[in-house]
Amino acid sequence: MNNWLNKIRKGIGKKLAAVHRWNAWMIAFLAFSGLILPWGAWREILGAGRVWLKWLHVGVGLALLLPVLYYLLLAGKHWSLLKERPAQKWNVLIVLFMMAGWFLSGVVLWQFRAFGPAWSNPALIIHDIFTWIGLPYMIYHSITRTRWLKEPHRRSVRTSNQPKTEVPPPKATEPLYTRRAFIRSAIGLGFAVTLGPSFIKWVASSLSSGANVENLVQKDSNHLIPAPQPAVDSLPPIGGGSKGNFRIYTVTPIPSFDNSNWSFTVDGLVNQAMKWNWEEFVKLPRTVQVSDFHCVTGWSVYNNTWEGIPLKHLLEQAGIQSSAQTVKFYSGDGVYTDSLTMKQAQMKDIMIAVMLDGKPIPSDLGGPVRLVVPQMYTYKSVKWLNRIELIAEDHVGYWEERGYDKDAWLSGTKQS
Repeated sequence: MNNWLNKIRKGIGKKLAAVHRWNAWMIAFLAFSGLILPWGAWREILGAGRVWLKWLHVGVGLALLLPVLYYLLLAGKHWSLLKERPAQKWNVLIVLFMMAGWFLSGVVLWQFRAFGPAWSNPALIIHDIFTWIGLPYMIYHSITRTRWLKEPHRRSVRTSNQPKTEVPPPKATEPLYTRRAFIRSAIGLGFAVTLGPSFIKWVASSLSSGANVENLVQKDSNHLIPAPQPAVDSLPPIGGGSKGNFRIYTVTPIPSFDNSNWSFTVDGLVNQAMKWNWEEFVKLPRTVQVSDFHCVTGWSVYNNTWEGIPLKHLLEQAGIQSSAQTVKFYSGDGVYTDSLTMKQAQMKDIMIAVMLDGKPIPSDLGGPVRLVVPQMYTYKSVKWLNRIELIAEDHVGYWEERGYDKDAWLSGTKQS
């Protein structure tokens, strides 16, 4: 009977080891790619490869379901072997819970267009929380289960003429704190000290409903005089103030501007090319609107009160030639461009914004001037905007060249 049970345990152990091994490699890749994908510096280094990495991340995330399903087929037998091991039972439940959270939130982020911002925003927070908690836990679990940290087992000895016998462990007093227990505690304490404060800070900022524009203004690297004066509707903001937190992504270092190196141009297929310096530009009549800000990576900032010049008005002032088919936008970083069709550019809520919630737009958020296209994901809302060109041909923007959709419509938008 004992031999039969040992064979079962050995067979299940081999299968579980294989599941654990595949699961570990997949999570290692997901951790590596998941940390790289949001970093602005890697966006430029990877170029189009970033899109491939994103889809590989999604594919491996979906494939992670296979070892989990395979484990569930073995779960009954495995659970019966853990009758007297409550700590291991809890470990299994914790890992399965984290993987379910990762998987479900990841599916929502993968299909963000179908779910929309109402689902993708919480999914991104959940995905991040499970990453912050799950990765240290799994690293800790893996390190503390290495052979080097395992307690020595009882050894068996036998002579050539005697059957195998088990030598009992010495009866010396057990140490209060074994090597394994000490190192496990040290690793756990290390994770708590190094990741704890930054995790708490991140959770507080992610779950905060207040605007973070105040802090960003203090980091503004622009030096333009005079500062734009807010309209009546901007103070207090008619939207009540931005709700949420901006995540700063850039493909280049954040540029800085002053009166000597900043200008704004509208040219190309127009009846009258126009160019302003900063002093002239801030005198242009502006309007105020409230709109939400949705990033393609899943986060949003709601109720932003933008103040600026409607794109449609500026194009009408320049005069659109009949051969113009595309509106091309240039970023002041000298790298980023994007475009809208002439029909899209006529939407009433597209704005060349100079103020957010009654304050100048900080350089972190694309100031002093940025494009705002509320009905599209914000890779269309070009930061540090300083030139608009009307062209006859199509234009493929920076991220569209790297695999993003040319039409960045939000789900459920009117597209008008």
